Amino acid sequence: MIEVDGTLKSRLAVWLSVTVTALGALLLVEAYFSSQRAAERAYDSQLESAALTIAEAVQWQEGQPVVEIPAAALQIIATRHQERVFYAVLDAEGRRVSANLDIPIPAEWRTQVAERPVWTNTEHSGAEWRLHGWEFDSAGWETQDPVQIWVGHTLAGRQALTGELFEGAVSRFLVMVLVAGLLMLLAMRVALKPMRRLRQLLRQREADDMRPLDARVPEELRELAETLDTLFARQRESRDALLRFTADASHQLKTPLSGLQSTSELALKSTRPEEWHRALTAVHQGAERTSRLASQLLSLARLRHVADGSGMNRLDLAALLRETVFDWAGRDVAQGHDLGLAELPDTPLYINGEPWALRELLGNLIDNALRYTPPDSVITLGLVKRGGEVELYIEDDGPGVAPEVMERLHQPFERGGRQDTEGSGLGLAIVDSIARRHDARLKVAPHTPCGLRISVSFPLENRP
Repeated sequence: MIEVDGTLKSRLAVWLSVTVTALGALLLVEAYFSSQRAAERAYDSQLESAALTIAEAVQWQEGQPVVEIPAAALQIIATRHQERVFYAVLDAEGRRVSANLDIPIPAEWRTQVAERPVWTNTEHSGAEWRLHGWEFDSAGWETQDPVQIWVGHTLAGRQALTGELFEGAVSRFLVMVLVAGLLMLLAMRVALKPMRRLRQLLRQREADDMRPLDARVPEELRELAETLDTLFARQRESRDALLRFTADASHQLKTPLSGLQSTSELALKSTRPEEWHRALTAVHQGAERTSRLASQLLSLARLRHVADGSGMNRLDLAALLRETVFDWAGRDVAQGHDLGLAELPDTPLYINGEPWALRELLGNLIDNALRYTPPDSVITLGLVKRGGEVELYIEDDGPGVAPEVMERLHQPFERGGRQDTEGSGLGLAIVDSIARRHDARLKVAPHTPCGLRISVSFPLENRP
């Protein structure tokens, strides 16, 4: 029974959505940190420019640095976000020459600035500040003492710029996701188009159309198309075999029925009782052969098309063989033959099988041997254990069959070139069907010095 378990489109959409979401989350995290770094670089460059502008305004009077903070320097630091700004000019002793806020500059910062420019964050008056310190050599005539310039501002502008840059990245990402979603739907529609073509091609086929598929498919659908072609080929072979079987069965049934009709017509034209008796005897024998043929046809049909193997049980093949041979040995049809058993193994040989089917197999093997061998022939059945298998065999010393027909003896209505018997040619076909049903192998071989040997190898059942 076919159960619908979602759609390929939904599965592709879910997996693609999960992938896009995961990658999008990583991209958004990277976009945020990239925006933060860009804002840091932009505002740090402003602090550096403001420090240079202030440095250019430093002058010396009476050996002391004097600075008048240019308005341009404050305009550089102060942004449209109304940040609080800070500047301080320190002399070589660390004294403040000019400053607008009392943000402390620790001695270790001043020491570091003497070696290289310093960028640092600090907290003052409940706000977080970004400070930049730079030490310049003074340009005075009387002294060459260095001057440290510190500038800074609060982080509101940086945070605002980071938000603006991140919002732009998010907007572009959302547009990209929307476009990617539309392209994904289009791509899925185009990618699944070969499946729709294949589905339409199969729907347009007639029920008896078993030709190979004539379609262009991508590599991913090649295996499915080849599997369908293989299935069509098997169905075609099965249909042809069924048609041949039906034609052969009709022919086999028509022949005895025509004989019965001719015999009965001749008897009806006669007025002598002895003619009627001979006609009734012939009709009885013909009806018996026809009944046996119909029974074999029903058995073969049951094995090939009806039975499902649900009656498999663990059974002792040696016990079943012994019981079946003893039953056939007591029948009238076996009185003119030497039907017997070879020495069987001492231990039970268990297989997984259906008792009725195995009795049918043994019955057809014995019946074939009785019908296709002359009276006084020796017919022997036995079992041989070979590794993980048990071989059931039947051999006789009859005339055997020609080597060229031995391989097709298991085909329906094949009599091995013999037309002098009452056999229908279905016995070995039934045996072959039962063997396949039990995962067994049928083998037909000549028996030395004369006759035929038929064996069926079953897998042993080792479970207790």
